[in-house]
Amino acid sequence: MISLRRHQLARLSTSGWAAVLGRPWDEQARECLAHWAWHQLPLVVTRQPADSAASERIALGLPAPARWAKRRLALQVPHTAVLGIDEFPRLAGMHELLPPPAQDAIRELLGRLDECHATARVFGSYGWQAISGLDHVHTASDLDLSVTVEGAAHADAVVRALASFEAPQPPPPRLDGELLFNDGSAVAWREWSEWRAGRTRAVLVKRLDGVSLQRDTAWCEHAQMTELAA
Repeated sequence: MISLRRHQLARLSTSGWAAVLGRPWDEQARECLAHWAWHQLPLVVTRQPADSAASERIALGLPAPARWAKRRLALQVPHTAVLGIDEFPRLAGMHELLPPPAQDAIRELLGRLDECHATARVFGSYGWQAISGLDHVHTASDLDLSVTVEGAAHADAVVRALASFEAPQPPPPRLDGELLFNDGSAVAWREWSEWRAGRTRAVLVKRLDGVSLQRDTAWCEHAQMTELAA
């Protein structure tokens, strides 16, 4: 049994990639997937369909870079095709990829997150460019962070740190992303901020198997990581 959640990275075995490439893709998709297979690049864990456990398959995605028109490829593979599970890179190791004018602001943000005992990982365009070395980032790309939190009070402290981020203009990057709770559920940090300030009545919580609206914090105070067989 392994714990799966959205935005984890799945690395396929050689036979797993062979099975993927054996499917009837169009030429552009096949070229992109062949590059991923040749360089042993990961796919991302996406929302799982209701029958995923029974079918013993995992839903994965590939957000292609500009070279392949930024297509979003979706596929399902058997659990046995997954060689291992990985994570997106930490923000602390991303300095060289980020715009130079924003690097001082990023260092300050990292310091504030350290004070909160929180770790930020980078997904989205910047995360994929760090992993693949290809052209995922463009001038308007957000810097998408996933920050692990433990309960509502910790989430509030992390959101205050994120909200204090001020990067020089131009270029942005605009800070976006999610708070990741112990059970793998996630909330957009800007939406959490609005909800906790009383400007919305409920917050949208994203989970591996779907989404729900929550009006209180009971769901995130004693959550435990759920498991999906792989």
